[in-house]
Amino acid sequence: MPFVDYYQILGVDKNAPEKEIKNAYRKLARKYHPDVNPDNKEAEKKFQELNEANEVLSDPEKRKKYDQYGKDWQHSDEFERARQSRANSARQQGQWQTGGNDFSDFFESMFGSASGFGGGRQRTLRGQDYQAELHLTLQEAYQTQKKTITVNGKNIRITVPAGIQNGQTIKIAGHGGPGSNGGQNGDLFITFNIATDDKLRRDGNNIHQKVELDLKTALLGGELVIETLSGKVKLPIKPETQNGSVVRLKGKGFPVYKKAESFGDLYVTFDIKIPVNLTEQQKQLIAEAFKQEETEL
Repeated sequence: MPFVDYYQILGVDKNAPEKEIKNAYRKLARKYHPDVNPDNKEAEKKFQELNEANEVLSDPEKRKKYDQYGKDWQHSDEFERARQSRANSARQQGQWQTGGNDFSDFFESMFGSASGFGGGRQRTLRGQDYQAELHLTLQEAYQTQKKTITVNGKNIRITVPAGIQNGQTIKIAGHGGPGSNGGQNGDLFITFNIATDDKLRRDGNNIHQKVELDLKTALLGGELVIETLSGKVKLPIKPETQNGSVVRLKGKGFPVYKKAESFGDLYVTFDIKIPVNLTEQQKQLIAEAFKQEETEL
């Protein structure tokens, strides 16, 4: 198995902090994502390499093993146990065997031959876990979706339940790297990145929405039709509605993850629009109205 330089793939230094690695991955993942590069095999291959590099370097423990053992990092625990076992056996026999700094030969003797370590059968090894990101809009996260994600050249069709949270990770069992010698496949962990919306703000299962309200309706009352994630809603407006006042629409928020027919609430904040470019006549009428109100008081 040839050595793969994950740092070079992400374009970062070996001493790069975790935040820099994460930013580099996200930038390159967006550039080479299959949705952006349909039917582009080179971009697809690059995207797979980025996922693999990020899966290792974004995990402090895996990164430490990778830095120490290189291409054999996945078997580092077995290596240390086997080396300790050999050392104990050698001491009991009055001998001493050095492991040296090149681990590859030792790994080959443990996992790459028919006899394996100690002359026994080959050890079964579980496959590597994969990490991936899936980007969704707020509207997509609102409804259950069928999505296809490409990982290491394989298209995996998944169902994304409505109400998925930003940053939430789900596990797809058995869709990671293949196991060795009959070992189980690794798992695929997908982290969801949900884009922010200019008009809506999500807070858990609740949604906050700011809507403009004309001065006439705010003063005299009426009806206002607003767009929500579930469609248009007719909203009654009380007379003398104040700027910044909030109305709660029960059950019009975000669906609760994996709880059918359960929804959060929608909070509508009114932003009263003050008319501009008034004519002199309009200004005079307003002034007279206020003057009459002051007289009555």
